[in-house]
Amino acid sequence: MNGADTAWIIVATALVLFMSLPGLALFYGGLVRARNVLSVFMHVYAIAALMSILWLAVGYSIAFGPGESGYWGGLERAFLNGVDADTLSGTLPEVLFFAFQMTFAIITPALIVGAYVERIGFGFVLLFSAIWMLVVYAPVVHWIWGGGMLSDGGIFGDVGVRDFAGGIVVHETAGLAALVLAVMLGRRRNHTTPPHNPGMVMVGAAMLWVGWFGFNGGSQLAADGGAAMALTVTHISAAAASLTWGLWEKVKYGKASLVGVVTGTIAGLASITPASGFVGPVAALIIGSVAGILCQEAVNFIRNKARIDDTLDVFAVHGVGGIFGTIMIVIFGSDVSALAQFGGLAVVGIYTVVLTVVIAKGVALVTPLRVDPETEETGLDIAVHGERAYDMSS
Repeated sequence: MNGADTAWIIVATALVLFMSLPGLALFYGGLVRARNVLSVFMHVYAIAALMSILWLAVGYSIAFGPGESGYWGGLERAFLNGVDADTLSGTLPEVLFFAFQMTFAIITPALIVGAYVERIGFGFVLLFSAIWMLVVYAPVVHWIWGGGMLSDGGIFGDVGVRDFAGGIVVHETAGLAALVLAVMLGRRRNHTTPPHNPGMVMVGAAMLWVGWFGFNGGSQLAADGGAAMALTVTHISAAAASLTWGLWEKVKYGKASLVGVVTGTIAGLASITPASGFVGPVAALIIGSVAGILCQEAVNFIRNKARIDDTLDVFAVHGVGGIFGTIMIVIFGSDVSALAQFGGLAVVGIYTVVLTVVIAKGVALVTPLRVDPETEETGLDIAVHGERAYDMSS
């Protein structure tokens, strides 16, 4: 065990959890109507608790177990069987590696929340998220990070998919699942209502920015120069995307908005995530600068051209950003295969879309996908949870 590595990953684990609780909850909560803010908090918080238990039960074993099929890790590590405080994973206690990866298993289904807020059933959220994490997320983790079929020596040859911190594993899967659910749900009754609290959005985005240092820097799994570089390029990409998003808004609409600039931050963070272990600061500057414009145009296309009500732009920001960053590794990285990058995106993309549709339709047979019109109009806070954060007239 390396003490410095262990200390850093303990900190990184806390930072990634901080991204979800409270960062993502505040970011999403500020973007919805006041009558739905508590429901957003409830979705994110409940997902965090449920995913933690499921990751312990079987999720970690599916993702990182010693199974040799290439498709999943098996159940040998269920409930951390065979793991104690002295068991190592590389230079880290394996229980710490488990905890660090658990925070990724929390935030990935939590990201999908942004696509369906203000109109989805709470029971559906819990059951869908549970099955989706185990059936979609955990196997994809094994394919790329757990030595499975998309890693080195897998179906794409000696050089497998390069995804440092989750461009495919986290952002593509969550983004595509969000898009599928948005299409299945249909548009909100009041889909043009503006965010009720842009200040809350900014605070949440700032927390995500800070937490992302653990997300990307921690993925080095060591306290070394690689972690320092990953942290640095993460910051540069986020800063560049924030500015280009605001500048593009100014050019197109005459004003740069706070919500727009902080959404650009998230676009820059998502885009650099897969590449953060393979590129330097100049490449990060380019990736972030392009992401601020690319993801904004993706938002406009999804909303106005495709007319899909992906409520908080999960696919346009996270999905498009993660896919873009994964492709950029081909341009700026080394020891990378274009076939593996594009092939990995295709394999995971098709798998995610198909399984998300199947899971959603199956869960909808058990618990309603969408709340009734009266509940949607009243607001999920009071109608579903019996609480309210603000005056109902807001």
